[in-house]
Amino acid sequence: MACFFRRRIAEKLGRTLQQSEDVFIPALTAIPVLKKQQSADFRLAVGPLRSCGILPSTGDIQLQTEHLAAQLKQDGVVEDVSAASGMIHFKVNRTLLAEKILEPFKDGDGDNFGLDSELLNCFPRGTTLVEYSSPNIAKKFHAGHLRSTIIGNFIANLKESLGNKVIRMNYLGDWGMQFGLLGAGFGQFGCAEKLKQNPLQHLFEVYVRVNKEAEHNEDVDRAARDFFRQLEQHESEAVSLWRRFREITVNEYRRVYERLGVGFDVYCGESFHQRGAHEVVQQLQSRGLLKTSEKGTGVVDLSPQGDMSSVSTLLRSDGTSLYITRDIAAAIDRKEKYHFDEMIYVTDKSQEKHFHQLFQILLTMGHSWVKRCRHVPFGLVRGMKTRTGEVVFLEDVLDEARARMLHNMSQTNTTKEMEHPADTAEKVGMSALLVQDFKGPLLSDYKFDWDRMLQAQGDTGVFLQYTHARLCSLIRRSEGVEGATFDPSLLPEQTGVFILQHLLRYDEILCHSAQDLQPRHLVNFSLKLCHLVASAHRELPVKGSPQNVAQARLRLFAAARSVLAHAMRILGISPVDRM
Repeated sequence: MACFFRRRIAEKLGRTLQQSEDVFIPALTAIPVLKKQQSADFRLAVGPLRSCGILPSTGDIQLQTEHLAAQLKQDGVVEDVSAASGMIHFKVNRTLLAEKILEPFKDGDGDNFGLDSELLNCFPRGTTLVEYSSPNIAKKFHAGHLRSTIIGNFIANLKESLGNKVIRMNYLGDWGMQFGLLGAGFGQFGCAEKLKQNPLQHLFEVYVRVNKEAEHNEDVDRAARDFFRQLEQHESEAVSLWRRFREITVNEYRRVYERLGVGFDVYCGESFHQRGAHEVVQQLQSRGLLKTSEKGTGVVDLSPQGDMSSVSTLLRSDGTSLYITRDIAAAIDRKEKYHFDEMIYVTDKSQEKHFHQLFQILLTMGHSWVKRCRHVPFGLVRGMKTRTGEVVFLEDVLDEARARMLHNMSQTNTTKEMEHPADTAEKVGMSALLVQDFKGPLLSDYKFDWDRMLQAQGDTGVFLQYTHARLCSLIRRSEGVEGATFDPSLLPEQTGVFILQHLLRYDEILCHSAQDLQPRHLVNFSLKLCHLVASAHRELPVKGSPQNVAQARLRLFAAARSVLAHAMRILGISPVDRM
């Protein structure tokens, strides 16, 4: 695999330049397969070697590159060394390339392929707490929460695959003035029968109606504030109604999460941190950090000059807590309870200021561990509407993705052979949603496009699933072929070499993903792998080939399927075997 070749090339460089081989391992990168042109396998940029003093920083860089390349002799591993544009290129022995890359898949496993790479050693293993999804209680799961849910799930999967203990937390919006409005509204517009029949839809309707009333009716606004004050003071009637709303909502959410293939270790909420929020306020007051503004609110001065030009409000004028107050308490409680090594918050980019203030306040309070907390922001989805063009709830989106996919699948003969076509359509529709979302940088907004998303051709989640199912079919139809002795020299064709070269990059892709927590690296790697597999599938038949040739080709395709499935699972996609 890649680490074997990287180590051998690094040894060669270390001997020549009289340096530790460990210096060169992270500097050696696998060369991407571009436009199906033959190329070397690894490259080393000479510029950084000059910058860090390994090579003289003066003189013509190209002459220096050629001189170094000439000193690096060929051997049984590296069969060619060349210089070009300040880069040294290394081409490894083709038979050895096939042998080492495909060795982990000899028993049909290979699940740890790329994960034992030296490139991943720089990432500390420990406990990672990921907070994601975090919808609001008593509201239907809006499609806007989809991004937080699937991005957080990807980050949790990635961290877990890299050897971290991961705590998946859903921090529910189950407190605040919205409950004052809902409590007051339910008293006026609520119906016990409708709450039984369609609980979240009814609560949503009540919330919309009371919001409209509050806009022009001060009595409603006053009633909402009174209800929230009753909640904060733990008055039994208000708390009982709140508990009922919360239980109804969590049960409904669990059903939606099951469809998404997402699970949580902890369901927590703002309500858990009311007492902690009061303790935070007391601590800030005792240290002289909580000031009273002209409006009577409690604020913390975050301005560098200490002139109150930048403040964060932690208390309303009536003494009730705010979201950030409870977030501070939540962070402190989590550190004490879970002893995390890092905590990652996944929310949309509109909350960047909130997290900047949150981290700043925690640091001011003396919690240095906040330096290991991170906010992963993301952009908005535009145009996510159902056929009727209405506001979208997530279940509507999932239903429509499944229905459209089922319709597309019904046009093919293989669908008739499936035991559970609707289940397959659900998984394929979900993968289409994920890939459309994950292809670009997370911070970018993107336009939702049903038709492009569900195409079987092109760079879509459907194409990923189709390729995986096609490789599973090939493996099923080739039973017995694996019995022959594997001979790596029987894979000389360039289409097969392209797949091997691409698999060389998997550990680097995992490394990039771990650095910036962006799913696009894995998505683009997987899509490229699928295109290379499609070409090889046409040109390297298994059926009808001599047994030893068929066996070598099948090992190559089985490796591609295993790595593709592994990447898909990290992304949160459930690979299907038939479609």
